[in-house]
Amino acid sequence: MSDTNIPVRATEVADPREGCREVIPTLARIGDKWTVMVVGSLSNGPMRYNQIARAIEGISQRMLTLTLKGLEQDGLVSRTMYPTIPPRVDYELTDLGRSLIVPLRALRSWAVEHRPAMLAAREEFAKREQQTGLRQTRFTDPK
Repeated sequence: MSDTNIPVRATEVADPREGCREVIPTLARIGDKWTVMVVGSLSNGPMRYNQIARAIEGISQRMLTLTLKGLEQDGLVSRTMYPTIPPRVDYELTDLGRSLIVPLRALRSWAVEHRPAMLAAREEFAKREQQTGLRQTRFTDPK
């Protein structure tokens, strides 16, 4: 063998799917619709619960509460309670949560840019489905 040909052994992985399985809970958290909306709302700074609820159209109290608890549990959001009457609670992105803003903005940009193409593809798909449905109906109609 020459000096430029060096044998390299591939590192063996017990189960190549294990890497995918390990990130599924993380992807489920950050890919959730409400997580994206909450992180987006909090990207402008700390907010109170009702401010977040007003900023996110369509989110129920239960879903907002569950989302905030999950984000807090995963270290993406911090919750600060102030001993006032009534109690005041602020939610804020942690450093880890703020690191999610850049990829989410990139994803949003992609979605805005490609939405027209996706809508056109949906229309084409619906036309094909309708034509296929019509053809199947013709074949199954009794004569």
